[in-house]
Amino acid sequence: MKEIQITEIENMKIGNAQNEQAGTGCTVLLFEKGAPAGLDVRGGGPASRESELLKPMAAAGAIHGILLSGGSAFGLDAAGGVMRYLEERGIGFDVGVTKVPLVCQSCLFDLGAADFKIRPDQAMGYEACVNAEGGNYRDGNVGAGTGCTVGKLHGMEYSMKSGIGSYAVQLGELKVGAIVAVNALGDVFDWRTGEKLAGMLDAEKTGFLDSEEELFKSFEAVENRFVENTTIGAVITNGRFDKARLGKIAGMAHDGYARAIRPVHTTADGDSIYAVSTGTVEADLDMVGALAARVMAEAIRRAVLSAKAAYGYPAAGDLK
Repeated sequence: MKEIQITEIENMKIGNAQNEQAGTGCTVLLFEKGAPAGLDVRGGGPASRESELLKPMAAAGAIHGILLSGGSAFGLDAAGGVMRYLEERGIGFDVGVTKVPLVCQSCLFDLGAADFKIRPDQAMGYEACVNAEGGNYRDGNVGAGTGCTVGKLHGMEYSMKSGIGSYAVQLGELKVGAIVAVNALGDVFDWRTGEKLAGMLDAEKTGFLDSEEELFKSFEAVENRFVENTTIGAVITNGRFDKARLGKIAGMAHDGYARAIRPVHTTADGDSIYAVSTGTVEADLDMVGALAARVMAEAIRRAVLSAKAAYGYPAAGDLK
């Protein structure tokens, strides 16, 4: 098994666009030839678009784009820019008078990072597509990771900066990769060693509290828990799978969330994972699903370690 860049997976382009001053952005994955995709949502508060397309009984066998975005539900407007970009290039489902691009989207809550009045819009979605042409994708405080934070059980004043991360591997002809914007309520751990990398800070902001242990201190019901969360990502493989099997791969990839984030999949998170097939390599479903969990856990680690302090929130490197 060798490490590769996620951009080395064929039939896909990735681009970032962001407004650094406002603390928000978006990351687009383009599949101009069309690609089967599945989706598994585990969090209780998702903001999403065209998710019904990915159910096995839906007619659409392929989609043309996935947008990972900030802005909470306001950010759903940004997909219109992706659709415009693709329609201008004749990419989409042919309906006679035009071609309708099929674009799915998931948003995370970053309205509290800097300027909540500025959110990803159609112009930013379009810009991300243009940037994908030049291959501008990178990890860190960019794209959908621009306003990401983690460790928010006790409020934003005790949270830390996170970002977007990616990781991909190749086994023979098979490639499997993950990209993820980490904006979790919980703490983030190195999946290999168990070391806490980022999360809820203590009162002195020189070390960590344990979000799970803090959660366990009271069993009283909380009706409106702090909701500035959601980890959104995608697994991409050149293995040949239909969308029903890709839904299973997406579900197995959530094991990567569970290995790296605690607590995870809460009602205050909208945790979602897409899985996409871009190639024709014959591969075992269970093997690819298990590998998807591993590359996702590593992508989460890299999202945290590539982040830099911003908007008053320290990053992982600041506590060492």
